[in-house]
Amino acid sequence: MATPFLKWAGGKSRLVPTVAEGVAGLPVERYIEPFLGGGAMFFGLRARGLRVPAILADANAELIAAFAAVRDDPEAVISALRPLAEAYLAAGREERRELYYRVRASEPEGRAARAARLIFLNRTCYNGLYRVNRQGRFNVPHGRYVRPLICDEANLRACAEELAGAELRCADFAEVCAEAGPGDFVYLDPPYHPLSTTARFTAYTDRAFGWDDQVRLAAAVRGLAARGAWFALSNSAHPAIGSLYEGLRPLTVQMSRAINSRGDRRAPVEEYLFFGGRREEG
Repeated sequence: MATPFLKWAGGKSRLVPTVAEGVAGLPVERYIEPFLGGGAMFFGLRARGLRVPAILADANAELIAAFAAVRDDPEAVISALRPLAEAYLAAGREERRELYYRVRASEPEGRAARAARLIFLNRTCYNGLYRVNRQGRFNVPHGRYVRPLICDEANLRACAEELAGAELRCADFAEVCAEAGPGDFVYLDPPYHPLSTTARFTAYTDRAFGWDDQVRLAAAVRGLAARGAWFALSNSAHPAIGSLYEGLRPLTVQMSRAINSRGDRRAPVEEYLFFGGRREEG
């Protein structure tokens, strides 16, 4: 079974059973995910039997390029990633740090090499975080994992099999949502509206996802319902989000957060999960 080859803040592996239950019995003909991230929902729903054509999109061009590289030529990605993994695991603490920052500063040519760079950094950076600066450069510091799993060859091959035939796009969510209609199921996992002024991590691309984007997203979601598509939407359990989606009754789910470096501060957080579409109307 394929699992995400990238760690991702807010990954939805634990939410898969709840979404799968909400989709059960629907005659879904196509799966659409406008905020792909690490792909946990896509891989998880595939494992639970939702094996339909898919459009997988994200505004992060580097991310989509990595997924395309794994889909199209996993062996090339493995060949580029394996020596990085071996060198890192054989090195001492300071050598690891030097290797990490050398790879972070590099700009390799070729899609497989760039995908290998992203996977390596993702697996060895601080807390598996993905963050870029205003110039679009990855700027997360080195992590301190003792034996990180950097090159999981079997899983990369399994991911390639699941991604075969999927359409991958670097696109704005509104463009992707506009194509959905009857028979489509759309799962949306946007950067969350922050619960506090200290919880403002939305820099997955070189442009933060702000309140205006949340408003645009709400309009896109209402468009999905109007065109007869089914959807599920995750977001923070913030009163402003509840008001933005007035008329939709959210489930409140408990999700853990793994961003904090201290395990004792990774307490469960309440989130909203909205379902909508023709089932809701009928």
